[in-house]
Amino acid sequence: MAGKKAVPKNNKGFEESLWDSANRLRGSVESSEYKHVVLSLIFLKFVSDKFEERRAQLIAEGKEQYADMVEFYTMKNIFYLPETSRWSHIQQHAKQGDIAVRIDSALTAVEKSNASLKGALPDNYFSRLGLDGSKLSALIDAINNIDTVADKEEDVVGRVYEYFLGKFAASEGKLGGEFYTPKCVVNLIAEMIEPYKGKIYDPCCGSGGMFVQSLKFVQSHHGNTRDISVYGQEFTATTYKLAKMNLAVRGLSANLGEVPADTFFKDQHPDLKADYIMANPPFNMKAWRAADELVNDSRWDGFETPPTGNANYAWILHMVSKLSEHGVAGFVLANGSMSTNTKGEGAIRQKLVENDLVDCMIALPGQLFFTTQIPVCLWFLTKNKKADSERGYRNREGETLFIDARKIGSMINRTQKELLPEDIAAISKTYHTWRGEPDGQNKAKDGVYEDQAGYCKSVTLKSMRKHDYVLTPGRYVGAAPLEDDGIPFETKMTEMSRTLYAQMKESAKLDEVIRKNLEGLGYGE
Repeated sequence: MAGKKAVPKNNKGFEESLWDSANRLRGSVESSEYKHVVLSLIFLKFVSDKFEERRAQLIAEGKEQYADMVEFYTMKNIFYLPETSRWSHIQQHAKQGDIAVRIDSALTAVEKSNASLKGALPDNYFSRLGLDGSKLSALIDAINNIDTVADKEEDVVGRVYEYFLGKFAASEGKLGGEFYTPKCVVNLIAEMIEPYKGKIYDPCCGSGGMFVQSLKFVQSHHGNTRDISVYGQEFTATTYKLAKMNLAVRGLSANLGEVPADTFFKDQHPDLKADYIMANPPFNMKAWRAADELVNDSRWDGFETPPTGNANYAWILHMVSKLSEHGVAGFVLANGSMSTNTKGEGAIRQKLVENDLVDCMIALPGQLFFTTQIPVCLWFLTKNKKADSERGYRNREGETLFIDARKIGSMINRTQKELLPEDIAAISKTYHTWRGEPDGQNKAKDGVYEDQAGYCKSVTLKSMRKHDYVLTPGRYVGAAPLEDDGIPFETKMTEMSRTLYAQMKESAKLDEVIRKNLEGLGYGE
């Protein structure tokens, strides 16, 4: 393809350049809309590059007669593209007045030619937006410079998706965060629950970040991605499309339901029992049901019905109902969920603890999210705490691990904090060590677990009862010991006394100045 340039490995600038091009659309379209413009075009470029690469391979192998047969692409997990859907066609007509119509037609044809993309791509989106032709053309030129398949080791399109979803979340304010969870938080959940093999479920999957990180986890630990199957659901139509595209560009097939839908009112996986659940439900969602709706829903069996004013415990019970016999769930919630007693929430939490479902609680540092300063925590629930030799777990019945990670992490800019890889490794190792099965030398695979004051503590059910089933780690881990700086007490006391006397003298001087000023104004004693 003409004008095609490879992106050098670890080049940090091409996403920023692309973002600048996308930003030129401001004014002609809302920022909440142009993410779909940009990501749809990047998707089209990617599937086209993959198609052209496969087509060239068939021709080079002397199989030119098969170059337009769909089966010879799908067998390699590649989307077949009709001629008018190929990037070369879009690029060729980029400066023409009907380019928006051509893009819409291209996307429609791609979807019709590939069943797995059903409902994924925007429908007549570009035509309806009435985009400025020159700005759209400039964006096409910028995307044309990305070779999405040149570097087999670099997930170029995935990198662009992650960068853009993060930037959109940061620029859009509160609503942006509904479809984007910070990568370090997702990565921590994946490293904690280790989704190697089985069914993975996210009941509010947003743009699919949990699934992508699961895929990366399996790959980084040399597992087989074919051993995992993905199930999810998303309520917002445009975000549902984003998720389908995000997974498609990584060759990850997923069952996200037939349509975008409300998980509580139209559960599209009613019989699913998942081995792993990863989720970031919308925080403190109000009015999620009417007072007379879902009152006797089977998902709440054995528990009180979650209150109408906050969906946090509805999400928790929904996920509990989806866990398999040995399943584990890791999810993000607002900190209030750990201690609330509002309208039956405390009773639900008490039952979760008494049923021995709570495996681990982590208090996270603030400022991790682009769009909210609400303090958040991670819950880890499991259906089975018994010893499991296959997985290497000891018997943890009647125990819960509490980790206070509020002081962990590094500021990456003035407003944003991030958990570094070493932070994630340390936290997940604490959990793995705690649940690990001892070997002959009485050592777990990740070392020997020990409580650390101010950081982690293994707590019994009896202790949680004493604390009225509050699950806030700070209640249990205690205070970290003060470090001895090696300075003798006498020396410290002398220095502090000297400083205090100096401050007292300065205070007396200031008092005298104020007294004189008051007398001069006629307000003396």
